Amino acid sequence: MLTVTHPDRPQHNPGVMLQGIAWQTYQSLVQELESQPAKRLTYDNGALEIFMPLPPHETYKRLLGRLVEIVTEEIDLEIRSLSSSTWSRKDLLKGVEADECYYIQNEAAVRGKMAIDLAMDPPPDLVIEIDISNPSLPRLPIYAALGVPEVWQFDGENFKILGLFAGEYTTQGQSQALPIVTVEVARGLLNQAQEMGETSWAKVVRQWAKEQSDGSV
Repeated sequence: MLTVTHPDRPQHNPGVMLQGIAWQTYQSLVQELESQPAKRLTYDNGALEIFMPLPPHETYKRLLGRLVEIVTEEIDLEIRSLSSSTWSRKDLLKGVEADECYYIQNEAAVRGKMAIDLAMDPPPDLVIEIDISNPSLPRLPIYAALGVPEVWQFDGENFKILGLFAGEYTTQGQSQALPIVTVEVARGLLNQAQEMGETSWAKVVRQWAKEQSDGSV
């Protein structure tokens, strides 16, 4: 039986939670809403949450995404960026749309693939998860079930690097996917982003990454 609930959440974060949604219905919605990237779907064993990210969410996801992209350019590391792709597995009855996601260590395994099947292919090495909206359906357990080894999580104030160990995420001081990025560095760069234009900020990130690459710091 389908039930609809409107979770208690801030008024600036519209969202809806559906219960009793069949896997086939979820997959159909993913296809139907493909042309509407403003809507995000999270699915876990019949529960489906639909929410619409607002500017703060989108701002932070792109800042952290640009950090990954600039760093990998400067250290000459190949990546496969798949932005807010949908990741799902029917056998687990779980699916989630990342805020940003990257293949780094496993980039070669999916290079050129337009259809990635997590039943056979590795999951992204790094996922960025902006948690300002306080989703009612927890997303970290879904990423863990899918085997995503690292998640960067930011709630508008606190930045965390989470590593997957024995099926659960634990906080880490340093990224395993990009070891030059530490929690301290990322927090500092996010703070700087509040005080300068995005282009100027990107230049600061690039200069820092270049210094790390050159070994001058």
